[in-house]
Amino acid sequence: MNQDYIIPNSWSIIEEGFDTERVKSSESLFSIGNGAMGQRANFEENYAAETFQGSYIAGIYYPDKTKVGWWKNGYPEYFAKVLNAPNWIGIEIEINGENFDLSKCKSVSNFKRELNMNEGVYHRSFEAVLQNGIQISAKITRFLSLDFDELGVINYEITPLNGDAKIVFKPYVDARVHNEDANWEEKFWEPLDVNYSGNEAFVTARTFKTHFTATTFMQNSILLNGNSVQQNPSDVQVTSDKVQFSYELQVGISETVSFQKLGGYTVSLNHENTQTAAQNVIAEGLKLGYAHLLENQKRAWAKIWEMSDITIDGDVKAQQGIRFNIFQLNQTYLGKDSRLNIGPKGFTGEKYGGSTYWDTEAYCIPFYMATKDQQVARNLLTYRYNHLEKAIENAAKLGFTNGAALYPMVTMNGEECHNEWEITFEEIHRNGAIAFAIFNYYRFTGDYSYIPEKGLEVLIGIARFWHQRATFSTHKNQFVILGVTGPNEYENNVNNNFYTNYLAKWCIDYTLEQIEKVENDYASDYSRIMAKVNLDKGEMVQWKKVADKMYLPFSDEHDVYLQQDGFLDKELVKVHDLDKSQRPINQKWSWDRILRSPYIKQADVLQGFYFFEDHFSKDQLEKHFDFYEPFTVHESSLSPCVHSIQAAGLGRMEQAYTFYLRTSRLDLDDYNKEVEEGCHITSMAGTWMSIVEGFGGMRVKNDALHFEPKIPEQWEGYSFKINFRNQILQVSVNAHETKFALEGSKELTVFVNGNAVLVEPNHLVTV
Repeated sequence: MNQDYIIPNSWSIIEEGFDTERVKSSESLFSIGNGAMGQRANFEENYAAETFQGSYIAGIYYPDKTKVGWWKNGYPEYFAKVLNAPNWIGIEIEINGENFDLSKCKSVSNFKRELNMNEGVYHRSFEAVLQNGIQISAKITRFLSLDFDELGVINYEITPLNGDAKIVFKPYVDARVHNEDANWEEKFWEPLDVNYSGNEAFVTARTFKTHFTATTFMQNSILLNGNSVQQNPSDVQVTSDKVQFSYELQVGISETVSFQKLGGYTVSLNHENTQTAAQNVIAEGLKLGYAHLLENQKRAWAKIWEMSDITIDGDVKAQQGIRFNIFQLNQTYLGKDSRLNIGPKGFTGEKYGGSTYWDTEAYCIPFYMATKDQQVARNLLTYRYNHLEKAIENAAKLGFTNGAALYPMVTMNGEECHNEWEITFEEIHRNGAIAFAIFNYYRFTGDYSYIPEKGLEVLIGIARFWHQRATFSTHKNQFVILGVTGPNEYENNVNNNFYTNYLAKWCIDYTLEQIEKVENDYASDYSRIMAKVNLDKGEMVQWKKVADKMYLPFSDEHDVYLQQDGFLDKELVKVHDLDKSQRPINQKWSWDRILRSPYIKQADVLQGFYFFEDHFSKDQLEKHFDFYEPFTVHESSLSPCVHSIQAAGLGRMEQAYTFYLRTSRLDLDDYNKEVEEGCHITSMAGTWMSIVEGFGGMRVKNDALHFEPKIPEQWEGYSFKINFRNQILQVSVNAHETKFALEGSKELTVFVNGNAVLVEPNHLVTV
C-alpha cells in the first residue's frame, strides 16, 4: 500500500493532520532549495520525536573514509558526502515557562503544511495545547530566496488563544551537527570563530580535510500585532560553535507576535571573507524587508514557471505530480555555476552522498536544455570537461594508458568516490552517457562550438578508454567487453552487456566523425587538440577496428538482443508470476539470489533503444519491450520514465500512463517505501521526459522538431514549452488537435506525425 496522505492540488503539496509516523517523510516532501542551498522541512522549534535534520550547501562536501572489508587495487580512499550544514533555522520557544515541542503537547489540531510550488514558499500552521494548559495558534512561513541565494527567511507567528502568555524566543545558529549518512561517525565541521552584535550572530566553521569555510548567520526582528518591537536579546549564550539569543515578550490573548529570522550561509567557494559577506547579505535582506523579499520570491518563481510549466487538464494528481517534479529540479539546480551539479537526492537527503552520477547526462540535461537558456546545459557539460584530467587519472589507476578517460560513477570533484567493486570498476557505461550528452546538446541547441572548444577532448579520452577496454575474442572473431555491470544493477560482472557494447561502438564512431568535422571546419582547434592529446591517424584506425567488429549478443530464437551473454541461462520466470510477498526483491532477497534471477532493476537494453531510437525500427522496439519489460521490477527510480516513453511510442497509452503516474508520484505516494531518506531528484527529469517525449512524442531529427502527440484518456489535454535553439515553442495537445505558438523571432518548421507545419512568430497554428 502506497502512502496517500498528500492532498491532491494543482499548485501545492498539502498535508493535513499531525502524525509523528510521517514526519520524516514530510521533511523530504516539503524540502526547499534555491540551487545554492537547501533544507529538509524540519521544524524550527524543538522536536523530541523521530526526525532527520538536514541543511545542505551546494558544493560543500567531505571525504568520508571508505569502509570496506577487503580492499582492492583501484578503490577510492573515500566516499565524498554532502554535509549536513550548521543549523540556522533553529528557534527554541518557551511559553509560560514550558518548552514548546509538538511531540509533547496535550493536543495538536488543525495541523497543515503547504509547499506552494507556484511561489516557492513553505507554510506550516496548527493549534496546540501545551502541558501547562496554554492554547496557541501558530503560522510559520519559510523560503530560500532565489534573488539572494545565500539568504533564507522565516516568519514565525504565535497567537495565544485562551490567556495571556509570556513567550520567549531563543533563536540560534549551531555548528554542532552530524550526518545521518556517515561511515565512521567523524566530526565534519571545525569551529573557527563565533561572534555577535545586536541582533546578528555568526558562526564560522571549516570542514576537516576539504577545508571549505562557511559562515552561518542569523538576524532577528520582532513584530507585535504588525508593529515593530525594538528589542535586543535579553540573554546571549555562546559556546565555541553556537550562539543563542533570548527574546522575552508578554503577549495578550488573541494578540499575534511575529518572530522574523534571516539566516543562511556564505562560503569560501565564493568569498574570501565569509563573515563580511554574511553581514552584506543581512544588510541587503533588511533593506528590502520581509514583505518585499516574499514578493520578489513569488516574482522569481513566476519567471521560472513561465518557461518550465506543464499543464495537464482533467487529472489533478497527474498535474500535481509533474509540477512537484519540475519544482524540485529547479530548487536543486539553476545552472549558475559550472562547479556544481545535481545529486540524486538534491537538497532533500544524504543518500548517495549528494554526489554526481550519470543520471545528470542521461536524464537531467534534456530538461535543462529545453526549459532554460542553453548555457545552463552547457555548464553541466563544462563540469565534466573540467574533470577530464581526473577522469584520465581514474582510468590510470585501473591500468589504462595514453590519455584513456574513465569518468567516475560517483563524484564531487572528478575523483571516483564509490567503493562497491561492481559499480566502481564495472559500471563503465557512464562514459557513454557523457558522450551521448555532448551529442544530445548539439542536436537540440545547434551550438556546435562546445565540441571544438571542450567536448572533443572528452570524446577522445572516452574513445581511448573503449578501445583499451575491449578484448579481441578469437573464438568470436569480434571484440568483446568482459566483466561489466549495465544499468541493470541486478546483474554484476557479466560479459557483453548489450547496452555497454553498443555505447562503446557508438562512442568511437561518433568521436571519429567529430574529429573529421573539426579538422575540416575548425582547423586551429584541430591542431591545438591533436597536439595536446597526441593523437595520430594510426591510433584512430585501431579504434575503428574495435567499433566495426564489436560483438552484440543476439538471440535468434527470440529475435532480440540479449542483455548479456548468459541471460537465457537464467530461470525466466516473469514478474507477474512472482509472489507479491517477495516484492520488492531488493528488500526480501539475498544479493546472491537477485544476481541469479532474471529480474531487471531498470531499463537496460531498453535504455539503449531509448538513446538510439533512430537506429532501430518500431517493430524491433516492440519485440524488445515485450521481451524485457515482463522481467523488469522497476526498483530503480530511473526505470518507469523510459518505459512510459516507449509504451507511448508503441501506442500503449494505458501502460504509458501507469508508468507516468509511478514516476511522477514516486515520492508523493512513496512507491519505494523510502521517501523519508529524501526525494528522487534526478528521476524527476525523467518524469518531464515522459510527458514531452512520451505523450508529446517530441524528438529532434535532422535539425528539426518532430511530434507524434498522444492523449492519455484520463486527460483532457496538456501543454508545455520547449526552448529549441533559442526559439520558444508552446505546444498544446488535446484529443482532436495540436496547437503551436512561437515566441521566437524566426519561423520554425515542425513535423507532426510526419507532416511539415510552418509556425510563424506570434501566430497560432492548429493541426
